[in-house]
Amino acid sequence: MSITIRSADRADLPLIGQLIRDLAEYEKLAHEVRFDAEVLGEKLFGARTYAEVVIGELDGKAQGFALFFHNFSTFEGKPGIYLEDLYVREAARGSGLGKALLAHLAALAVERDCARLEWSVLDWNAPAIGFYELLGARAMDEWTVMRLDGVALNALGKAARLGVRQP
Repeated sequence: MSITIRSADRADLPLIGQLIRDLAEYEKLAHEVRFDAEVLGEKLFGARTYAEVVIGELDGKAQGFALFFHNFSTFEGKPGIYLEDLYVREAARGSGLGKALLAHLAALAVERDCARLEWSVLDWNAPAIGFYELLGARAMDEWTVMRLDGVALNALGKAARLGVRQP
């Protein structure tokens, strides 16, 4: 079985969309998927890109993907790579494709002089956590992920535009 990791291009957009939906289904979050394919394509492959995608193939057939972008560590004074999504179709799990996708990103991080490769994992996803730990990843237990979205994001952004002080 041959594993290939390749950079995605605009022609892969339907595949990327399906892999995102498959991941959301696996994570029991399908109800949260609301991307517009045209907008997603523009953000991934337009004039100003916000993220990159690599496709993982087994024997020439797409079986997984990783979507990532750069962040920055002020403490290190260097960029990092943040892995937003990693997904391998169920039939391809155990094939080495997940490890190959992560190894590809690690190689990119080294090549791009990044200080780290980071991602989040759902706390109930014991198989993924165990897999990541086998690769040498460690949980950042002392950190809590915070999110501002929807109404709260819009309200805070609007307040900033209006010069309103927030508590």
